[in-house]
Amino acid sequence: SNSVLSLLTQAIIYAVFALGVGLLLKQNGMVSFGHALYFGASGYMVAIPLALQIVPAELAVLFAIGGLGLFALLIGLVMVRVPGVAFSMLTLAVGMMAFLTASRSRGVTGGADGMSIDWPATLFGLSTSLLQRPSSMLVICWSVLVLLLLGLGLLLRGRFGSITEATRDNEERARFIGIQTLLPRAAVYALSALVTSVAGVLAALNTSFVSPESLHWSVSGVALMMVVVGGTRVLWGPALGAAVYFF
Repeated sequence: SNSVLSLLTQAIIYAVFALGVGLLLKQNGMVSFGHALYFGASGYMVAIPLALQIVPAELAVLFAIGGLGLFALLIGLVMVRVPGVAFSMLTLAVGMMAFLTASRSRGVTGGADGMSIDWPATLFGLSTSLLQRPSSMLVICWSVLVLLLLGLGLLLRGRFGSITEATRDNEERARFIGIQTLLPRAAVYALSALVTSVAGVLAALNTSFVSPESLHWSVSGVALMMVVVGGTRVLWGPALGAAVYFF
């Protein structure tokens, strides 16, 4: 039935979210309490341009994902220098700043009430009402999850994976053998933010609604629990954790 389909869809969206958080933990050994920032902000970055009718929806979607990835890379260059618990607290602080900003900017974001997303009749050449059917959403979200897992799996099998793992295990030694550690670590942070913003866009398409709740640290906490349940030994661990957590 539709309720089962929508529950499955939600579980898969959270699996994508958890994949982003788990990637950071797996490759950088860093725990983020602020990834809800990318989950919620991507929804807003689609909703606000559509409400103001400044850009086509397709462009808004791509800009939300790409823009947040770039933003994460820039702040990542500063944030990944901070070790351990301090990093987690810093991500929490940045995330909560975004939460408060969204809650207080009533004129733009609708404040605590959130805002509905006014999707156009067609999206990427397909009918939006068809895309938003529970069965279609399930297929879309599942395909996105599988593609992300395949893409990241290939990426981490290569040199980038080896460099980031070496840095994670012993940064000093990695530097000593001539690896530039800052950029790869920031790149992992940006990549995990990118994956999380994809989850945010899927959630926005699924519900046609975004509210400051999706930026709250508790949402990051839920994703982190999924990562803990699934483990980070393998890339698909967090996604499995999300399924277990949901059911």
